[in-house]
Amino acid sequence: MKMTEKKQGRRSAKDAEETRFLIMSVAADMFCDCGYDRVSLRNISEKAGVSHSLIRHHFGSKEKIWHAISDCLHDYFQSYISKIMEELPKDIAPNISIYLFSMRLFTNMIHSRRPMQLISDSVRQEDNLVDYFIDNVGDVEKEINGLAKQYNDANPENLINIYEVKWQMIIYANAAVCLTPFMESTWNEGDMVTSPEESLIKHWQLFNSQMVSKFRIEEQWVLNPTSLEELIYEVPCVWKCNQEHN
Repeated sequence: MKMTEKKQGRRSAKDAEETRFLIMSVAADMFCDCGYDRVSLRNISEKAGVSHSLIRHHFGSKEKIWHAISDCLHDYFQSYISKIMEELPKDIAPNISIYLFSMRLFTNMIHSRRPMQLISDSVRQEDNLVDYFIDNVGDVEKEINGLAKQYNDANPENLINIYEVKWQMIIYANAAVCLTPFMESTWNEGDMVTSPEESLIKHWQLFNSQMVSKFRIEEQWVLNPTSLEELIYEVPCVWKCNQEHN
């Protein structure tokens, strides 16, 4: 094979990957803004500036696009969880570890709104989208379950059900992301005047106070940020297409 042919092959592969990236990015934004059910492949092709047939070539169907996005969300959460674990202080008590872990993850869920919007919208669909997401959470849960076991081993008198903690996290994150007007109005009743950012912090504090109580956290370890950005790690979410979705 000539060198020029090799370069063209690499360029073609790169172009194809960039096209898939564009399609997934546009589709994810449209699913969040309009809802999965109201978005068609033609809508995506018009917004992305690519042909309808090209989208079908790369993904086959709208559902397969969502599956690819879901896979990327799993990869992102796994990367973020790994970063949290990496940054946890060494040689701290299990209750502090699981508290810091829970709050760091929850902070990300309400700060980066798109993943929670996508997951919440998938619940309303009839294409088993949420089942696909739930069926692939095994790797993501591994670290969480490990922290819970360490905590329960050290605190047999105050056992926790980590699935209940995860459910609380989802409830609070979903409320902040999908019921934002209600959240903001809570702290703007009567004479109260609170900015959207301040309302989000107050909502964060509600969940924080529950975790502090649940895990019996001493005051010196209680998080008290002035902004959520203080607790966010820079971990990129990269839209990559798994070839099996073609």
